[in-house]
Amino acid sequence: MEELIAKADVLLEALPYMRRFAGRVVVIKYGGHAMLDEKLKSGFAQDVVLLKSLGLRPVVVHGGGPQIEEALNRHGIETRFVRGMRVTDEATMEIVEMVLGGQINKGIVAMIHTHGGKAIGLSGKDGRLLMAEKLLVRVEGKGNKVENVDVGQVGRITKINPEILERIAGTDFIPVIAPVATDEDGRTYNINADVAAAEIARGLKAEKLILLTDVAGIKNAKGEVQSLLTAAQAKRQVKAGSIAAGMVPKVECAISALEGGVGQVHIIDGRVRHAVLLEIFTDRGVGTEVLLDMDQLPQAVRDAAKAASQAKAKAKAKAKKP
Repeated sequence: MEELIAKADVLLEALPYMRRFAGRVVVIKYGGHAMLDEKLKSGFAQDVVLLKSLGLRPVVVHGGGPQIEEALNRHGIETRFVRGMRVTDEATMEIVEMVLGGQINKGIVAMIHTHGGKAIGLSGKDGRLLMAEKLLVRVEGKGNKVENVDVGQVGRITKINPEILERIAGTDFIPVIAPVATDEDGRTYNINADVAAAEIARGLKAEKLILLTDVAGIKNAKGEVQSLLTAAQAKRQVKAGSIAAGMVPKVECAISALEGGVGQVHIIDGRVRHAVLLEIFTDRGVGTEVLLDMDQLPQAVRDAAKAASQAKAKAKAKAKKP
């Protein structure tokens, strides 16, 4: 009986969030370990199907770096990176599009169907959803000289045409999008999946953007996961260096999305099964929620955060006294 009551408590905890987010768009960037582990893959599909069943409007944007690397190795194509960007010539682009738009995209669609949902696979080229231009990577050379390096068919998004997603929104289908774009002349570009998800979230004015990662969240200088962060705080931490390396571009995507009208951004641990549900429907969550500013939070939450901060400051001051 106690176990059944505990389950009822979980549902009651989730109820306010179900009401709040019903009918709202949630863009989820699916990548990292969550795409490679069978249990996590199954859990992710279940999460997305449940979101749709509860009246939310999930949109999935996926990556596929490890799968692309494996396919390139099989075809004997050497991979080279410039500042983390894969140099993408025509032969590489063919493999990238084949893996992202075929193997991975259709696999996610099939997985969602297996768990009782309906999904439709798209790439950014469909309906000209993602328009792009060549991205030139800024590299600092000798004598602090900065030059723009051409890394091939890697793109920078210039425009979002969300019409195709808006048409799908009134149906039972969940869009699953491969981050491949086109320019005005029909040339194909590979797009960073985090960036594609952020831009799509901006274009749809999504309530939430969720970035699945292989870390527990955004950590502070002490290595502690921060459950809540404003855009201004995140910028200061990037400048101070406490947010560094691979987390910097994710945080930049988060800030860009927030400044473009997205309600909240969540950087969460995709290694946790059902991480998406835990982040959306529980009070604690499983990662870091990034807000444009604290005014977005309910007054009660702001008051609690202020009280906790004051108590922490008092304890710290008391500990310093002789």
